[in-house]
Amino acid sequence: MNTKIKYGTKELERDFGPLTFGMLLKNFREIDEISQKDFSQILGISPQRLNDFEKGRRLPDISSAVQFAKKLKDSEAFFIQILFQDYLRHEKLSLSVFITKKSA
Repeated sequence: MNTKIKYGTKELERDFGPLTFGMLLKNFREIDEISQKDFSQILGISPQRLNDFEKGRRLPDISSAVQFAKKLKDSEAFFIQILFQDYLRHEKLSLSVFITKKSA
């Protein structure tokens, strides 16, 4: 998979508002020009579930977010950070999270 990102987090937020977990998945999918059906197979979920995530109708659990990051060869901490930020937004809490990988 090509993980070359056209936008960084700050550019995405500036142009499109806060980065959501759904936008994160959609960005990965669209950069590589993959259909929802094919991308859902890569992630190991149904196309409907992927669509729900991309549209913001549902959020995955933490372990699913970690598995998605691993399958996409990206940062688990980043995926969890974006997911937690979505949880906070959903609860209408004006808080921010920043997650880093714990060193050994």
